Amino acid sequence: MSEGFTVIVPARLASTRLPNKPLADIGGLPMIVRVAQRAALSQARAVVVASDAPEVLAACQAHGVRALLTRADHTSGSDRLAEACEQLGLDGSDLVVNVQGDEPLIAPAMIDACAALLRERADCVMSTVAHALEDAAEFANPNVVKLVTDARGTALYFSRAPIPCWRDGAGPRPGSALRHVGLYAYQAGFLRRFPGLAASPLEQIESLEQLRVLWHGERIAVHISAERPGPGVDTPEDLARVRALVAAGA
Repeated sequence: MSEGFTVIVPARLASTRLPNKPLADIGGLPMIVRVAQRAALSQARAVVVASDAPEVLAACQAHGVRALLTRADHTSGSDRLAEACEQLGLDGSDLVVNVQGDEPLIAPAMIDACAALLRERADCVMSTVAHALEDAAEFANPNVVKLVTDARGTALYFSRAPIPCWRDGAGPRPGSALRHVGLYAYQAGFLRRFPGLAASPLEQIESLEQLRVLWHGERIAVHISAERPGPGVDTPEDLARVRALVAAGA
């Protein structure tokens, strides 16, 4: 596996809850630019935005961020990343880290840890991140994705349901529940294969594309972070929260 890694930030302009989300202004910069700038503080050798919208490319280019135009018919961020890998000419052993385009406060150290874990785990085609989940309301919230791992820290399952279910108690059992963070590292060769894998019934039920990987017998390593990530942006309320944090110096 070659040294270094490339961060690719998929950015789709359409959003039902927050129209034109990648271009939302946060402290004088489009959100997608802030994400790319945070990612550039990691050890990545390159940071590239992959979008279906010329407007996103124009915003990136205006601020010195490299960007690629990808097809508009991709059904997932992984599909968009696969096309970006082809455009960039990445080798099959190259590492690619998928940083979500709505994470303007992503921690650079978390990106580095995700990439480093995959480099260590030759038995895995992907790595991702999780952190401890203690809040009962979050544990019950289907918008909060939970996961369980085996003894080596390899993902066993991801779910919107409260897992693991504590039979004799209410809410999450202290120290047992993990909240998934949507940050992924991949081998570029696997990422290019991913769109050709048949969707799994579990993926369709949970609406979680990482379950396709497990369904086909591949492994995902999980880095358990001691810290929670900064808040992402899915709604106007999230955007207001992040704007306030940035204004306060986050």
